Amino acid sequence: MFFLRMLLLPLMAFLAQGCASVGGAPWKAMVQQHTSELGFRNWIVIAEASFPAYSRAGVHQVSADVEVSEALSYVLETIDQTQHVRPHVFLTREMRSMSNDVAPGIDEMRAKTQQSLAGLEFASLDQESLMSLLADANRSFDVLLIRTNTALPYSSVFIELQPGYWDAESEQQLRDRIQRERKKIPPP
Repeated sequence: MFFLRMLLLPLMAFLAQGCASVGGAPWKAMVQQHTSELGFRNWIVIAEASFPAYSRAGVHQVSADVEVSEALSYVLETIDQTQHVRPHVFLTREMRSMSNDVAPGIDEMRAKTQQSLAGLEFASLDQESLMSLLADANRSFDVLLIRTNTALPYSSVFIELQPGYWDAESEQQLRDRIQRERKKIPPP
């Protein structure tokens, strides 16, 4: 009993501190904690209400009693406060093609999502392709899944984390330099 109590006390203190530090919203405290631990190739999904639950290790699921756009804004602000990662955002191609006729509220949702992105570039892929990318990534990397109360199909937002201090152009320059160096050095 003593051992169990010693394990639970720090956890309870952490949860109490985390909730207090973000205005009583436990999901925000969990997003802050996990975002600080995530790195390159990890994913964050801000999911609509019917998004599937994952049972695989490495998926951290958080419930947020807010809409996708509000959770997205908070996640992007949290990522922006880190130096080690930056977001590569994916929206579902289906969301772009849906109309209010078949999904009442989708136009407003799209506008709020665009506002939350505040000028960030994003890519669009079919949701099935995004789910495959997510499943492949989760074989080796962690995923933070934030389930919102948004009840609109295909409104989930997928974020693949990239290095915050290194970009694709710098990586390509490095690879080109290594290739040139290899050509100059004769084989042993």
